[in-house]
Amino acid sequence: MATRFPLPQPDQPAENTMPDPMNDPVLNAYRKSIDNIDAALIHMLAERFRITQAVGQYKAKTAMPPADPGREKRQVQRLRKLAEEADLDPEFSEKFIRFVIDEVIRHHKKARSG
Repeated sequence: MATRFPLPQPDQPAENTMPDPMNDPVLNAYRKSIDNIDAALIHMLAERFRITQAVGQYKAKTAMPPADPGREKRQVQRLRKLAEEADLDPEFSEKFIRFVIDEVIRHHKKARSG
């Protein structure tokens, strides 16, 4: 997997000393970036679920089934391809999107039952 984030070369620590992870500026910069990405993921998932909840209500109102296996299959294939292009493990991406899809279907079933 190609590294897209520039890897700084930390100064070599003195023999027999371990860097303090709480005060390591390189590690802290990585962690800050990870924290920002995690926050963005949460906000994006929240928006996705707001939209899929509206879809679930619409499907319930129009008597459509909660799941659409054909669309789900196409989505998984599309996202696996995107994952490969982004140097992300496609197995991981499929597990992740399957988890999301399963949760969406659960919400759609709940909307259908009232």
